[in-house]
Amino acid sequence: MRAFEARNAHFDRLVNTPDLKWLGQNTNHCKPHPAVVEAMVRCARDEAFHVYAPPAGLEALRAGIVADLGLPGQAALVSDGAVASLYHACHTLLRPGDEFVTTDPTWNWPMAFARAVGATVRQIPIYGPEHGYRLDPARLAEAVGPKTKLVYLVDPNNPLGSVCTADEIGAIVAIVREAGAYLIHDCTYRHFAYEHHLAAALDPERTLTVYSFSKWLGLAGLRVGAMVAHPDMVERLAAAPPNNLGSSLLAQRAALAGLAVKDEWFPGVLAEQRGNQALVKAAVDAIPGLAMPVYPSNGNFVVIECDALGIRPEALVAAYAEHDIMIRQGAYHTPTFGDRFVKVSVSVPRAWVEEFVDLLPAMVERARGTNAPTTLF
Repeated sequence: MRAFEARNAHFDRLVNTPDLKWLGQNTNHCKPHPAVVEAMVRCARDEAFHVYAPPAGLEALRAGIVADLGLPGQAALVSDGAVASLYHACHTLLRPGDEFVTTDPTWNWPMAFARAVGATVRQIPIYGPEHGYRLDPARLAEAVGPKTKLVYLVDPNNPLGSVCTADEIGAIVAIVREAGAYLIHDCTYRHFAYEHHLAAALDPERTLTVYSFSKWLGLAGLRVGAMVAHPDMVERLAAAPPNNLGSSLLAQRAALAGLAVKDEWFPGVLAEQRGNQALVKAAVDAIPGLAMPVYPSNGNFVVIECDALGIRPEALVAAYAEHDIMIRQGAYHTPTFGDRFVKVSVSVPRAWVEEFVDLLPAMVERARGTNAPTTLF
């Protein structure tokens, strides 16, 4: 079977597994606000889906995204999820021979997009106590060069959950500006952070901010996000978007309803996922050899290091899969450091996390010494 067929079949099995507990994709499974559900039902009931959406997104949604970020003067280009925005930016701004700089670990797909247009990719290792699990701006300054066109910063970092300080963001912005490059500030997880600083507030002309509704609002399956940038940049991006007939109206109506109730609804989600983090931390601390290197996480996920016990992350993932619990192996994020950790998503019902932590001692023993090949993606 071809690799893409095997990968698709793997996820098809997951999607079609009844009562699967999704603790591996950073998706938000907290109960949605009734207004968001009603917005989708109304869109379907009134058959509003017969028409195309505006090509850049509903004007109210575009304004709502910019307001939520607090970036007056910027413009939003609504897309089929944040990943479509990243694809579009890489294909618009990069040319063969350009350089794309990011961290290791990072989110992998933008690196694939960069390579697809002939750019080279340079990664700066940030995993490990020697790096503090974060990007030191001085190391970024050493990595950029005359060919650097794009710097891609996932902040908060996926999968680590570390976040840049205000001083670090300021330094990163200055480095990118001096290099004559553009900064893609992927803020997919900013709503979960204890504190977050937007690079676009310091350099609105050379920063592209990635916005997602998949995580904080839980609309991953609806595919709606945005790229927010200076109006001149959005004009450039809007010249040839991947979807010039507009993103799903149903998804946009749900997103708009979510923004309207965000102040009422999201604090409860935030409190629940932080409480879930604490449950996982207590369970990890109770097993000598396991470690949670970044706590609390500024994302809706945590990293658990298992290499000190001689446990392969894939073995731990496979053990939990026997109980219909999906977690993610580190190799999904980084081949360099992926043998050290698993990632667990925590914006999920408390009962799912309780089952995860109750099983943890047994799953560690189940995974210990397991070397059977496991196909994971």
